[in-house]
Amino acid sequence: MNHATMIPAERPAFGDIPRGRIALWWVIASEVVIFGGLVAVYLLYRSRHPDWAEMAHHTSTPLGALNTFVLLTSSLSAVLAHEAVGRGDPRRAARLLLLTVLGGLVFLGVKSVEYATEIGNGYTPVSHLYWSFYYTMTGLHAAHVVAGMVAMLVVARGAARGEHTHRVELVGLYWHFVDVVWIFLFPLLYLAR
Repeated sequence: MNHATMIPAERPAFGDIPRGRIALWWVIASEVVIFGGLVAVYLLYRSRHPDWAEMAHHTSTPLGALNTFVLLTSSLSAVLAHEAVGRGDPRRAARLLLLTVLGGLVFLGVKSVEYATEIGNGYTPVSHLYWSFYYTMTGLHAAHVVAGMVAMLVVARGAARGEHTHRVELVGLYWHFVDVVWIFLFPLLYLAR
């Protein structure tokens, strides 16, 4: 395709890299700074407070592991959606993005059960500094899951019409970032006892 005939969002910004991809990498880089700062501060506090290991015993490792499985599976459907676009099947891509959104809904449902159980047992953000970090990091992550789901719904709608199919890759990359964050949070908050 000639660069002159491409729509502005698809025109390369740096060499052959499309602007949308560059913009997304900037967003992800800024998010890495946010989550990286939180994780660094958490690790500093954790190293000075051995009693945090006892607090981690009150998290549900099976539910955290289930959510890890759900997110990784939903990433697979995002990859398959990108592959479907590459094979010229945007309607299949749209269906696979909806499947990814379903995975996000399951993740949030499981997280809601966890929160309800923990709060019901008296483990609130103000009951201990560990729980403040736990709710901040998992809540911020959940907000990113919601943002990813909304973006996927918008992109799936366009893909179903055969419009802006290049965006399927972009929402998939964002979703993989959300997965990577959870892969760090799960062992830090659930397994590191």
